[in-house]
Amino acid sequence: MAERFDRIWHNARLASMRQDAADLGTVEHGVIAARDGRIAFAGHRADFPTHADATERINCEGRWITPGLVDCHTHLVYGGNRAHEFELRLKGASYEEIARAGGGIVSTVAATRKASEAELVAGALPRLDALIAEGVTTIEIKSGYGLDTQTEMRQLAAARTLGRTRPVAVKTSFLGAHALPPEAEGDKDRYIDLVCREMLPAVAKAGLADAIDAFMEGIAFSGEQTARVFEVATALGLPVKLHADQLSNLGGAALAAKFAALSADHLEHTDAAGAAAMAKAGTVAVLLPGAFYFIRETQKPPVELFRMHGVNMALATDCNPGSSPMTSLLLAMNMGATLFRMTVAECLAGVTREGARALGVLAETGTLEAGKWCDLAIWEIERPAELVYRIGFNPLHARVWRGQ
Repeated sequence: MAERFDRIWHNARLASMRQDAADLGTVEHGVIAARDGRIAFAGHRADFPTHADATERINCEGRWITPGLVDCHTHLVYGGNRAHEFELRLKGASYEEIARAGGGIVSTVAATRKASEAELVAGALPRLDALIAEGVTTIEIKSGYGLDTQTEMRQLAAARTLGRTRPVAVKTSFLGAHALPPEAEGDKDRYIDLVCREMLPAVAKAGLADAIDAFMEGIAFSGEQTARVFEVATALGLPVKLHADQLSNLGGAALAAKFAALSADHLEHTDAAGAAAMAKAGTVAVLLPGAFYFIRETQKPPVELFRMHGVNMALATDCNPGSSPMTSLLLAMNMGATLFRMTVAECLAGVTREGARALGVLAETGTLEAGKWCDLAIWEIERPAELVYRIGFNPLHARVWRGQ
């Protein structure tokens, strides 16, 4: 009896991104078959059942198929914008100066607190649609622009709504420890008490967060304050992530590793000890070239150290209103290669396999393997390097989410 599938894509070239395959895991003369939204077969046509039947067969005419793209670090849901601060920075003000003068994250907090959930969803949809149009099938969205329980939960609820409004998998991160709200009057410990005692339990009880994040930096929170947040998150059974070592080296990478964080993100100032700790813990390094570019950083993340220690590297847009107003994961790949000297294979793995690993969903997506969700990006390209090499050009031919 012929094996039956819902859909078959044939005459394709696959970049499977499997960890056990060389480079991109390329398969010429490739076939993908889907059943019930999952990949039932991904491989060479010679290994495909000869009598297989399907409701629909799609001839890819030699096009390339990669896993659907994963944007594993975004702040997609927020109110207002910060174009005015961009003008100030062009006149010479630094990111830290603007933050200390009441701008920066706190100005977005004011706009976000005023916005309803419906307004937050409406504002985020064009940004989400831009990413979907480039083949993104899984996205992480953080809170962190409420800095009070009600608004943080509204942001996370808006992110969940986005996942029901569009064909995309949304993973949420609670980032209450992002900045100090004005009403805290400079008392960071008192605010962290509020995050740990009230916000985190409320968010966990409502099931609104898939992970807990924090910003460990001189202009944000100390290692001790961050550890308190992570201890509560761990007790609540939630995995952690960390904005680490972006503007200085306060040992964020090592702290993230100590708590077996899914990822540590930014990492421009990470040292060898931090890289070694991340490798041992299996914590993914999420590199964010958009922020590096936009705030004119000069210290690059230590890509060579990460290679040397075997730290897995992901790439993301860091889409946010203040330091990376970017809604193109393709551009993030080009920046990763151009600014950070990542290879084509590292960039493509960074927005597929390693992005999925950084979200703790590698068992479900991120590579073309049987059993995973059938999330695909089909490209009108001659070679995968085009996805990294081109700037401002989108060669997506078709996007498949859960086999549809």
